[in-house]
Amino acid sequence: MALLAGVSVSWYTWLEQGRDIKPSTAALQRLSKVFNLDSVEAAHLLALGARTARPVSMSGEVSSGLKLLVREMDPIPAYVRNSRLDILAWNDAIAALFVDYGSLQPDERNTLRLLFLYQPYRTLILDWESMARGMISTFRAARAQADDKAPFDSLVNELNDLSPEFRDWWPDTDVKGFDEGCKRLLHPKTGPIEFTYIALTPHGRPDLSLVTYIPRPADGESQS
Repeated sequence: MALLAGVSVSWYTWLEQGRDIKPSTAALQRLSKVFNLDSVEAAHLLALGARTARPVSMSGEVSSGLKLLVREMDPIPAYVRNSRLDILAWNDAIAALFVDYGSLQPDERNTLRLLFLYQPYRTLILDWESMARGMISTFRAARAQADDKAPFDSLVNELNDLSPEFRDWWPDTDVKGFDEGCKRLLHPKTGPIEFTYIALTPHGRPDLSLVTYIPRPADGESQS
């Protein structure tokens, strides 16, 4: 591994031992290639090495234009979340699909918190464990890149206290992006339904994601 990464065996051994060797960005980038890390995993490695390229903002501000876009996307369910997975803006379609976010306190409008502490999410989301673990991985990657980790850690502490599943899964080291995929729901009104979810980053706001849920056609239906 040391040879492939272009470093000495001693240096690589010290790295594995967790010694304070302060690896350079170039060395970490070479290691990322050797380990065949994807873009999210590579960014996480750089963050752990204190070589983050861009601090993550936690301002919580959403422009009026972005709010308007989310509203006008109705009937396509959509919301805006920050890197901590706080839901900051949403439309009626996604409120009808998941929960009326306006009825919740601001600190309760968090995807990770809802997944673990809001019982209707457990019955609504099929493959709940896979989805919950994926969100933990996304949250873990975002936390590593945040300058101020206190908002992340406060949520971790709360979920550790209140959710046995979160407490068991949080020590894992997996990180992943959650930008696109399939989500299956068992909705109390419409029954089973599948969505393709897509998360897009608004220009100039790397701390935000615009998340949309596009209904997938049922078997036998045309996709045109």
